[in-house]
Amino acid sequence: MFKYSCLLFNSVSNVCRQLTASVNANAISQYGSRGLQRTICSSSVKQQETEATSRKDFSYFPPMPGQDSALRWAGKKFEELPIVHIKATYNNTHIQLTDSAGESMVRTSCGTEGFKNVKKSTPIAAQTAGISAAAKATAKGVTFVRVLVKGLGPGRLSAIKGLTMGGLEVVSITDNTPVPHNGCRPRKARRI
Repeated sequence: MFKYSCLLFNSVSNVCRQLTASVNANAISQYGSRGLQRTICSSSVKQQETEATSRKDFSYFPPMPGQDSALRWAGKKFEELPIVHIKATYNNTHIQLTDSAGESMVRTSCGTEGFKNVKKSTPIAAQTAGISAAAKATAKGVTFVRVLVKGLGPGRLSAIKGLTMGGLEVVSITDNTPVPHNGCRPRKARRI
Protein backbone atom coordinates (compact mmCIF):
# COMPACT_ATOMS: atom_id res chain seq x y z
CA MET A 1 0.00 0.00 0.00
CA PHE A 2 2.81 2.39 0.92
CA LYS A 3 4.62 1.55 -2.34
CA TYR A 4 1.52 2.40 -4.37
CA SER A 5 0.95 5.72 -2.58
CA CYS A 6 4.63 6.69 -3.12
CA LEU A 7 4.35 5.73 -6.79
CA LEU A 8 1.17 7.79 -7.15
CA PHE A 9 2.80 10.74 -5.38
CA ASN A 10 5.79 10.60 -7.74
CA SER A 11 3.57 10.42 -10.82
CA VAL A 12 1.50 13.42 -9.64
CA SER A 13 4.71 15.38 -9.06
CA ASN A 14 5.92 14.53 -12.57
CA VAL A 15 2.63 15.66 -14.08
CA CYS A 16 2.85 18.94 -12.16
CA ARG A 17 6.39 19.53 -13.46
CA GLN A 18 5.30 18.78 -17.04
CA LEU A 19 2.34 21.11 -16.67
CA THR A 20 4.65 23.87 -15.44
CA ALA A 21 7.00 23.34 -18.37
CA SER A 22 4.18 23.40 -20.92
CA VAL A 23 2.68 26.55 -19.41
CA ASN A 24 6.06 28.29 -19.51
CA ALA A 25 6.73 27.09 -23.05
CA ASN A 26 3.42 28.36 -24.41
CA ALA A 27 3.66 31.66 -22.51
CA ILE A 28 0.10 31.36 -21.24
CA SER A 29 1.10 32.22 -17.72
CA GLN A 30 0.04 35.86 -18.25
CA TYR A 31 -3.63 34.78 -18.41
CA GLY A 32 -3.67 33.20 -14.95
CA SER A 33 -3.03 29.59 -15.89
CA ARG A 34 -0.01 29.65 -13.60
CA GLY A 35 -2.29 30.12 -10.58
CA LEU A 36 -4.58 27.34 -11.77
CA GLN A 37 -1.62 25.03 -12.24
CA ARG A 38 -0.33 25.83 -8.74
CA THR A 39 -3.77 25.15 -7.24
CA ILE A 40 -4.14 21.79 -9.00
CA CYS A 41 -0.66 20.60 -8.06
CA SER A 42 -0.79 21.80 -4.46
CA SER A 43 -4.24 20.27 -3.86
CA SER A 44 -3.18 16.91 -5.29
CA VAL A 45 0.01 16.91 -3.20
CA LYS A 46 -1.97 17.81 -0.06
CA GLN A 47 -4.44 15.01 -0.77
CA GLN A 48 -1.60 12.50 -1.13
CA GLU A 49 -0.03 13.66 2.13
CA THR A 50 -3.30 13.40 4.07
CA GLU A 51 -3.95 9.91 2.69
CA ALA A 52 -0.46 8.81 3.69
CA THR A 53 -0.84 10.16 7.24
CA SER A 54 -4.39 8.87 7.76
CA ARG A 55 -3.46 5.33 6.73
CA LYS A 56 -4.14 2.85 9.55
CA ASP A 57 -3.23 -0.76 10.15
CA PHE A 58 -6.39 -2.80 9.56
CA SER A 59 -4.96 -6.12 10.72
CA TYR A 60 -7.77 -8.37 11.90
CA PHE A 61 -5.72 -11.36 12.97
CA PRO A 62 -5.96 -12.24 16.65
CA PRO A 63 -2.79 -11.64 18.63
CA MET A 64 -0.32 -14.37 19.43
CA PRO A 65 -0.48 -15.76 22.99
CA GLY A 66 1.35 -13.46 25.36
CA GLN A 67 1.07 -10.40 23.10
CA ASP A 68 -1.12 -7.46 24.00
CA SER A 69 -3.35 -6.12 21.26
CA ALA A 70 -5.51 -3.06 20.75
CA LEU A 71 -8.31 -5.24 19.36
CA ARG A 72 -11.34 -5.33 21.66
CA TRP A 73 -14.75 -6.99 21.33
CA ALA A 74 -17.33 -5.35 23.59
CA GLY A 75 -14.44 -4.13 25.75
CA LYS A 76 -12.89 -7.60 26.16
CA LYS A 77 -9.54 -8.90 25.00
CA PHE A 78 -9.30 -11.93 22.74
CA GLU A 79 -8.24 -14.17 25.64
CA GLU A 80 -11.24 -13.06 27.73
CA LEU A 81 -13.90 -13.97 25.14
CA PRO A 82 -16.17 -16.95 25.84
CA ILE A 83 -15.42 -20.15 23.91
CA VAL A 84 -18.00 -22.30 22.11
CA HIS A 85 -16.84 -25.92 22.02
CA ILE A 86 -18.43 -27.93 19.19
CA LYS A 87 -17.90 -31.68 19.24
CA ALA A 88 -19.14 -33.10 15.94
CA THR A 89 -19.28 -36.90 16.00
CA TYR A 90 -20.79 -39.09 13.33
CA ASN A 91 -23.89 -39.73 15.46
CA ASN A 92 -24.46 -36.42 17.26
CA THR A 93 -23.25 -32.83 17.69
CA HIS A 94 -22.59 -31.37 21.15
CA ILE A 95 -22.30 -27.61 21.72
CA GLN A 96 -21.04 -26.11 24.97
CA LEU A 97 -20.32 -22.47 25.80
CA THR A 98 -17.69 -21.79 28.46
CA ASP A 99 -16.22 -18.58 29.77
CA SER A 100 -12.52 -17.84 29.39
CA ALA A 101 -11.77 -19.69 32.65
CA GLY A 102 -13.51 -22.86 31.43
CA GLU A 103 -16.71 -22.67 33.51
CA SER A 104 -19.74 -24.00 31.63
CA MET A 105 -22.43 -21.45 30.77
CA VAL A 106 -24.63 -23.15 28.12
CA ARG A 107 -24.82 -26.76 26.97
CA THR A 108 -26.96 -28.34 24.27
CA SER A 109 -26.89 -31.11 21.69
CA CYS A 110 -29.00 -32.46 18.87
CA GLY A 111 -30.55 -35.03 21.23
CA THR A 112 -31.67 -32.39 23.73
CA GLU A 113 -33.30 -30.44 20.89
CA GLY A 114 -35.68 -33.32 20.19
CA PHE A 115 -33.92 -35.22 17.41
CA LYS A 116 -33.79 -38.97 17.91
CA ASN A 117 -31.72 -41.82 16.50
CA VAL A 118 -30.32 -41.23 13.01
CA LYS A 119 -31.79 -37.71 12.76
CA LYS A 120 -29.30 -36.49 15.39
CA SER A 121 -26.48 -36.82 12.87
CA THR A 122 -27.99 -34.48 10.27
CA PRO A 123 -26.72 -30.94 9.57
CA ILE A 124 -30.20 -29.53 10.21
CA ALA A 125 -30.15 -30.92 13.74
CA ALA A 126 -26.74 -29.33 14.36
CA GLN A 127 -27.98 -25.99 13.02
CA THR A 128 -31.00 -26.15 15.33
CA ALA A 129 -28.74 -26.91 18.28
CA GLY A 130 -26.53 -23.95 17.31
CA ILE A 131 -29.51 -21.59 17.17
CA SER A 132 -30.68 -22.84 20.57
CA ALA A 133 -27.22 -22.41 22.11
CA ALA A 134 -26.96 -18.89 20.67
CA ALA A 135 -30.36 -17.94 22.08
CA LYS A 136 -29.37 -19.18 25.54
CA ALA A 137 -26.02 -17.37 25.30
CA THR A 138 -27.54 -14.05 24.25
CA ALA A 139 -29.96 -14.35 27.18
CA LYS A 140 -26.89 -14.46 29.43
CA GLY A 141 -25.41 -11.36 27.77
CA VAL A 142 -22.86 -12.97 25.44
CA THR A 143 -22.41 -11.42 21.99
CA PHE A 144 -18.85 -12.22 20.80
CA VAL A 145 -17.46 -15.77 20.97
CA ARG A 146 -14.52 -17.87 19.86
CA VAL A 147 -15.38 -21.24 18.30
CA LEU A 148 -13.38 -24.42 18.87
CA VAL A 149 -14.43 -27.35 16.65
CA LYS A 150 -13.49 -30.96 17.36
CA GLY A 151 -14.47 -33.91 15.19
CA LEU A 152 -15.34 -34.70 11.59
CA GLY A 153 -19.09 -35.12 11.87
CA PRO A 154 -21.64 -33.79 9.38
CA GLY A 155 -22.77 -31.01 11.72
CA ARG A 156 -19.52 -29.12 12.28
CA LEU A 157 -20.18 -26.28 9.82
CA SER A 158 -23.93 -26.23 10.34
CA ALA A 159 -23.48 -25.68 14.07
CA ILE A 160 -21.35 -22.57 13.39
CA LYS A 161 -23.98 -21.34 10.94
CA GLY A 162 -26.62 -21.85 13.62
CA LEU A 163 -24.60 -19.82 16.11
CA THR A 164 -24.43 -16.87 13.72
CA MET A 165 -28.11 -17.22 12.84
CA GLY A 166 -28.94 -17.13 16.55
CA GLY A 167 -27.27 -13.74 16.99
CA LEU A 168 -23.72 -14.50 18.12
CA GLU A 169 -20.71 -12.83 16.49
CA VAL A 170 -18.01 -15.41 15.77
CA VAL A 171 -14.55 -13.85 16.19
CA SER A 172 -12.38 -16.88 15.38
CA ILE A 173 -12.77 -20.53 14.41
CA THR A 174 -10.19 -23.06 15.59
CA ASP A 175 -10.12 -26.69 14.44
CA ASN A 176 -9.00 -28.89 17.34
CA THR A 177 -9.69 -32.29 15.77
CA PRO A 178 -7.33 -34.93 17.17
CA VAL A 179 -5.19 -36.42 14.41
CA PRO A 180 -3.26 -39.61 15.23
CA HIS A 181 0.39 -39.94 14.33
CA ASN A 182 -0.35 -43.54 13.23
CA GLY A 183 -1.42 -44.63 16.69
CA CYS A 184 -4.32 -47.09 16.94
CA ARG A 185 -5.38 -49.28 14.06
CA PRO A 186 -8.67 -48.05 12.57
CA ARG A 187 -11.72 -50.28 12.38
CA LYS A 188 -12.30 -52.32 9.26
CA ALA A 189 -14.22 -50.76 6.39
CA ARG A 190 -17.89 -51.66 6.01
CA ARG A 191 -18.82 -53.95 3.13
CA ILE A 192 -22.18 -53.08 1.66
